[in-house]
Amino acid sequence: MTDVPPGTALRGAVDLSALRNRPAAPAAASPGAIAAPTLVMDVTDETFPQVLELSRTVPVVVDLWAEWCGPCKQLSPILERVVTELGGRLVLAKVDVDANPQLSQAFRAQSIPMVVALVAGQPVPLFTGAVPEQQVREVFAQLLQLAAQNGVIGTLEVDGEDGAPADAEPAEPELPPLHAEAFDAIEAGDFTRAISAYEKALAENPRDDEARAGLGQVRLLDRVQGLDLVAARAAAAAAPEDVDAQFAVADLDLAGGHVDDAFARLLDLFSALPSDERGVVRERLLELFALIGDADPRVLRARSRLASLLF
Repeated sequence: MTDVPPGTALRGAVDLSALRNRPAAPAAASPGAIAAPTLVMDVTDETFPQVLELSRTVPVVVDLWAEWCGPCKQLSPILERVVTELGGRLVLAKVDVDANPQLSQAFRAQSIPMVVALVAGQPVPLFTGAVPEQQVREVFAQLLQLAAQNGVIGTLEVDGEDGAPADAEPAEPELPPLHAEAFDAIEAGDFTRAISAYEKALAENPRDDEARAGLGQVRLLDRVQGLDLVAARAAAAAAPEDVDAQFAVADLDLAGGHVDDAFARLLDLFSALPSDERGVVRERLLELFALIGDADPRVLRARSRLASLLF
């Protein structure tokens, strides 16, 4: 594991402690018990502790859905296809919210489909609603980077007899050399080398969206490495117009999934600074917008406020 505190990178609003501490049902006693790991599995309130434990080895994507939910039926096949193509580097846990009220309540599933991840037993918010397949791939690539940064780099070897789809690809397609170099560097905690690899990939192909997304994520991880949230907040409170201090807390908020808080902090800073000092804050905002995604409602709201401050 690297020097980035897991509590910083994986901070979220979901409290799973009650589910984590509840004893798991014996395999023979529950028809939904997970007898062996699979790439795509149905999970219940009773079997969820096993999924939490599994997330210490491999990242687990949790798909909260319901039979009556039309968007869920659009998204679920995409999630299954992408997870399968990743060849065991991710696991998909499907939760029927109607049949599993405790999990629905624990994840605060106010609208579905809702997709979160578990890394080392801690929740990571991903997205809500049906999203395009390309966005799913980008989010999962970022999730793998975050998991590697927290030391969760296992791979499940699953064949058809273990429950994987019969037409599953035997392995993930080979990564381009510079992407592979970046992933190796991330797993080693060498963010500087990962940044360099992604920059070279973009220099070779400026349209390499996966490299661009990876570069933004690794730059963020590099910046928050070694930061202490309590100390950073104290420094920012003591100096409301100190750009570096505000940047540090915004980065920590974004890394922890508190996207709106990060954007609000930087927009408040932008508003408070003289016109000739705002450029660097605008550049950081645009960088974080690209990291989250231009279509994200939180980005759209922040862009709207930024435009009003500019004009």
